[in-house]
Amino acid sequence: MYARTARIGRNMALQRMPADRPALGLGLAAVGRPGYINLGRGADLPPYRSVGALAARTHELLDAAYAAGVRYVDTARSYGRAEEFLATWLRERGGSDVVVGSKWGYTYTARWRVDADVHETKDHSLATYARQLGETRAVLDGRLDLYQIHSMTPDSPALADTALHRALAELRDSGVTVGFSTSGPHQAATVDAALAVEAGGAPLFGSVQATWNLLEPSAGPALARARDRGCRIIVKEGMANGRLAGTAAPGPVTELARELGTTPDAVALAAALAQPWADIVLSGAATVDQLRSNLAAAALPLAAAHLDSLDALAEPADAYWRHRAGLPWS
Repeated sequence: MYARTARIGRNMALQRMPADRPALGLGLAAVGRPGYINLGRGADLPPYRSVGALAARTHELLDAAYAAGVRYVDTARSYGRAEEFLATWLRERGGSDVVVGSKWGYTYTARWRVDADVHETKDHSLATYARQLGETRAVLDGRLDLYQIHSMTPDSPALADTALHRALAELRDSGVTVGFSTSGPHQAATVDAALAVEAGGAPLFGSVQATWNLLEPSAGPALARARDRGCRIIVKEGMANGRLAGTAAPGPVTELARELGTTPDAVALAAALAQPWADIVLSGAATVDQLRSNLAAAALPLAAAHLDSLDALAEPADAYWRHRAGLPWS
């Protein structure tokens, strides 16, 4: 169905893949831990969210995604046991052509509870990088193609920490692409600041993972600049944590989906795939049915008129991120 994934940065192991059009990838944030902020999780996950139940669900999603041609998988140290679930799947199923991206900078603290007071803590220090890189490598058995700083913002110390930059450059020079993800209302400023960071006589970052969706498109121009500078661009939260899917989708998305004979989530992801700077657009599906619905976006080329009709959905970035911050972990 969809047999192509994008190159990421300068990692030569990843350059074997063509990059003529954007690809869909699979993100594991919603299934690596029992609690997350997507809408509708009560119906998405098994009633008893044991480690075994979520491992089985993750493997079902990976099986379906791989069979459909998806070859990029996104995880993180803070996604509960997602790295572990992915590693087990890779060992049992093979998947030697799967490109693995993970992230460091958040530590999972919820102890497998949905009602935890704090689900993750953020720290972009060199010490945290060194610890989490070791943990990631141990769990993934060396299967690491892309390692990203998790959720940088303009005030992140990672932007100015030259000792961290040297350590990241060593990882980059070993063949692992170094990237970063962004969050918050100032994603564009973060991207522009990161593009100026060099280490070892070369730009440090080879990829950017950012939130872009029909409600929050503000990072688009900065992502275009990053793409022009040689970075590969990964889109996360293309469905706005469920706000652009199912019955939660705004009227214009639902109406266009009906017109095109598809689903609102497919329209939302197709809009992200239509961005000229996009390389990978992540599905954050929690069920196989959701994944199949998401993957329909790949065969849904939206016309310029369709995209224009959705422009009015954009919210002020500050308002969007305030709304997101208020979503409950469930």
